Amino acid sequence: MTSSLHYGCRELPPICPNVRLKHQHQHRITVDNLPPDVRARFATDKVMPLRTKTVKEFQEDIERATVSGDWKHVHDFYLTTFGSFLELNAAFKKDASPLFNTIEDSGINTKFINAVYDALSLTPPDAQRAVLKGIINSLLREWKGSRRTKDDLRAYFILVQNPQCTSPATYVIYAHLLRQIAALAEADHYFLMHWFKKLSQKRFKQLVERLHLFISTRLFPVKPEELPPMAKCSWWIPSATKVLSLLNAANIISSTPILPFVDFYNPTLDHTDFMEDYRIWQTQGNSTRFTFCQFAFILSTVVKKAVIQKDSEQQMISMARQSLVDKVSRRQRVDMSLLFLNIKVRRLQLVSDSMDELTRNRADLKKKLKVSFVGEAGLDMGGLTKEWFLLLIRQIFHTDYGMFTFFNDSHCHWFSSWKCDNFSEFRLVGVLMGLAVYNSITLDISFPPCVYKKLLTPPVVPCDLDLPVGMATLTLDDLQQVMPDLSHGLAELLSYEGNVEEDFCTTFQVSQEELGVIKSYNLKPGGDKIPVTNQNRKEYVQLYVDFLLNKSIYRQFTTFYYGFHSVCASDALMLLRPEEVEILVCGSPNLDMSSLQKAAQYEGYSKTDPTIRAFWDVVLGFPLKFQKRLLHFSTGSDRVPVGGMADLNFKISKIDASTEWLPISHTCFNQICLPPYKNKKELKQKLTIAISNAEGFGLE
Repeated sequence: MTSSLHYGCRELPPICPNVRLKHQHQHRITVDNLPPDVRARFATDKVMPLRTKTVKEFQEDIERATVSGDWKHVHDFYLTTFGSFLELNAAFKKDASPLFNTIEDSGINTKFINAVYDALSLTPPDAQRAVLKGIINSLLREWKGSRRTKDDLRAYFILVQNPQCTSPATYVIYAHLLRQIAALAEADHYFLMHWFKKLSQKRFKQLVERLHLFISTRLFPVKPEELPPMAKCSWWIPSATKVLSLLNAANIISSTPILPFVDFYNPTLDHTDFMEDYRIWQTQGNSTRFTFCQFAFILSTVVKKAVIQKDSEQQMISMARQSLVDKVSRRQRVDMSLLFLNIKVRRLQLVSDSMDELTRNRADLKKKLKVSFVGEAGLDMGGLTKEWFLLLIRQIFHTDYGMFTFFNDSHCHWFSSWKCDNFSEFRLVGVLMGLAVYNSITLDISFPPCVYKKLLTPPVVPCDLDLPVGMATLTLDDLQQVMPDLSHGLAELLSYEGNVEEDFCTTFQVSQEELGVIKSYNLKPGGDKIPVTNQNRKEYVQLYVDFLLNKSIYRQFTTFYYGFHSVCASDALMLLRPEEVEILVCGSPNLDMSSLQKAAQYEGYSKTDPTIRAFWDVVLGFPLKFQKRLLHFSTGSDRVPVGGMADLNFKISKIDASTEWLPISHTCFNQICLPPYKNKKELKQKLTIAISNAEGFGLE
């Protein structure tokens, strides 16, 4: 027998080249004349099987089996399809010939996959077991191999969508699948990330929820005996979290986020030892040891706020302990007030006194805040602190004060660009925001989202104080949220199809009003002599945006930045998204008045009194606009604190007054006071008038 391989008749090479076979010329050995049980394909001979079943044909098979009760044909389809990566590609690949090596197209027939998986729950248990058995065989076979093709990626992409992976009974298989996906090369992850973002929102959300359930169940199993001991599967959670990070990345790079970023939070982690996780991350960073802090998208704002507060507390405890030791060693009297940040101010000199007090106590900003007003008796049980915040914010952000400009079309405040020798009051605003986070006070501030991007640029104060801070990379979309009309005009410039230079007659010089005076600034050296053309208009727009949102307010924002970070100086800020900083400072805009009803406290009323029942009937029936007004009227803010409505400590009190009176509020205590109105109609009328005509913060 010759050692050459004749591909025309699919001959096999000799089993042993030194053995001469009998009748070698009469009985040439081929694949076709081998017994069926030994016709196994060689590992290197990956020829795609011919599979032509369509979605319609598959659905007809399911319908026939449902009617006849004969599921053999369907069973065989599932058994064969999930038996190997090769068969998965044969069944679901759109075309066997093209490589589909592109991030834009997985080459998979998504409609067919969805039909096959949706029908799986309708099949008998043996068909479902066949799928799981096939996956086990596929994973075992692939785990031994090292080379990865795009067909392998397609197989992983198909398998991870399996809806069977919601049951603890399948978690061992699911874990091995996740482990193999997590171990893929970075280039392969890049492909998967782009393929994931092409999924429908429904399928994408199912993947995210499935991974969250897997992580939560492994952390806190309802029936621990259903899962292997944690010591034997410590890699489960890291693998799942890494795969979840691919979905999070897909969500970020999608032109429009597929899911809100909060859908990637796992609330189960709120009940873990997240401070230990944080400490390991602080000391070891992104080393080989897994921590959830490496994947901060999975941690809720509840966890992140607690980490910031506890981290600051630890820093302050260390300082307070040293201060106590020093006093004791010198035999000085220990004053327990050193454990607090004590602020004492006059109402008529509120801003100047506050600045002086915060400057004098600069080393104590991370202590628990206690406020007192000169000439007024009373201990600060939280109400005086909140009143101090509300009064200061109201005064500083008033347009007459000049520090901030309010844009009516975007409903937000922005830094005034006027120049002066002292920007210390901007530091005060930054300190106030930091103190609000640390002392769990929700501030009624309307900054645009780009302010919080700038606050995290960088998230930790650089050691070199000469390095610029707050200079975020911002775009026309960011300007849109501050100055929508100007943003619209610049967008029109970019899309203009005529001659920009002749028709717009614009140069790289811009003007703006500062304290009634028009001043001009070059966006680049010699900008007043450089015309804006079709070729350089993108550069012009980017420089203009950078000037408006960064350079023109650099000194104001730098002072503000250092004020905020003087309180919230924590590595934990590296865990935050800009949106999360906003939620920590201002609260969440998502209202749930039913939760407020459940958490409400009563004084002089009970929850079954007619007035209270009428109150909640009215409030729950209000449109969102009026619900926000009610919250603002009662608490000084129309947003919800990080911990939810329960953290508001909202109270409804009874006042023995005429029912002709309108409701009144004590915003410092999140309290609304109601006379015993006779009926629901009267209550609704009086409440609507009160919340629609409240001045300022409704301070009482």
